[in-house]
Amino acid sequence: MASLKIRGGAEMYAVIETGGKQLRVEVGQEIFVEKLEVEAGQEITFDKVLLIGGEKTKVGKPYVKNASVKATVVKNGRSPKIIIYKYLAKKHYHKKQGHRQAYTKLTVNDIVVE
Repeated sequence: MASLKIRGGAEMYAVIETGGKQLRVEVGQEIFVEKLEVEAGQEITFDKVLLIGGEKTKVGKPYVKNASVKATVVKNGRSPKIIIYKYLAKKHYHKKQGHRQAYTKLTVNDIVVE
């Protein structure tokens, strides 16, 4: 995994918000996020950067100004099926349900701070 090194050996990272979740990302890292309407091979920019870390840490209120994270879409897919089984004893109640969560796999290319 390639990462951007800052003087003193500290690695640069960012905390971004996407799909209602917060993720800590580094350059070169592959991440899975909630499904985005983007095709494989396209580049996407995340502007909702909550924190930039490394030698100097910048914390946003709520977002860091003029900061973004660029990533390339590797693929869109669906995770393995999980089975939800509900059962009430002595009530003749059984309910079986399956779910596959859609995701987008990304590779983080760059963390931009201006």
